[in-house]
Amino acid sequence: MSRLSARFAACAAEGRAALVTFVTGGDPTPGATGAILDALVAGGADVIELGMPFTDPMADGPAIQRANLRSLAAGTTTMDLLTIATAFRSRHPDVPLVLMGYANPMVRRGGDWFAEHAGAAGVDGVICVDLPPEEDQDLGPALRAKGVDFIRLATPTTDAARLPSVLEGASGFIYYVSVAGITGLQQAVQGSIETAVAKLKAATELPIAVGFGVRTPEQAAAIGRVADGVVVGSAIVELVGEHGDKAAGPVRDYVASLAAAVRTAQRERGQKENAA
Repeated sequence: MSRLSARFAACAAEGRAALVTFVTGGDPTPGATGAILDALVAGGADVIELGMPFTDPMADGPAIQRANLRSLAAGTTTMDLLTIATAFRSRHPDVPLVLMGYANPMVRRGGDWFAEHAGAAGVDGVICVDLPPEEDQDLGPALRAKGVDFIRLATPTTDAARLPSVLEGASGFIYYVSVAGITGLQQAVQGSIETAVAKLKAATELPIAVGFGVRTPEQAAAIGRVADGVVVGSAIVELVGEHGDKAAGPVRDYVASLAAAVRTAQRERGQKENAA
């Protein structure tokens, strides 16, 4: 069982959703990223997404766009990200780590090169935002050959005809993008999230994690009642932008508030089910 599968299974056994957190690698500097990742773990994050900086992050809102620019201005490279991942794995042997980004940095040296180095760094999964299934002849197969999960995205516009293509070759979990827009600026209506998660669960046994627009503990708790995972990114990235290389403490405290909310929400659901 992979680290991702094991972590989602463990959270399910506890009757709760997994808390998935995102930060941009190299923001504010490559040297500061390790402490921020450690803060995510200390706060109670179950899965870490490490963003790969890119010049044109088209799915991301202003907060993550600025983080990408800060990281690139600090000189962050793909090899820096892999070095950060390797160090993280040595400190946290059981915490799943996912690289998230865009195709250009991942495939510019070839899918095989990226897959080999990601696997060697202890990366558990990869999310490539702008690589549709129809154009994934190289990266996905190369990652799977190295035992790295290739996590696909589903959106509100993913209809029944397209969903099988999205699910084919997917592993680890399905990331449901809850709004048809960019990160950080809006949140979907809870009812639409519940409907979408139910449809996805009817089509796959993979865990469903929901992200985009989740900012408060209350929002995280509400999504955690219906999904297998809750993804929070922009709000954490904003803390890094505000506090810079002193962001670890604020990040840890904020993530702890999210983790507590997710765990409490699931306990409440379990208690109501038992009472019924």
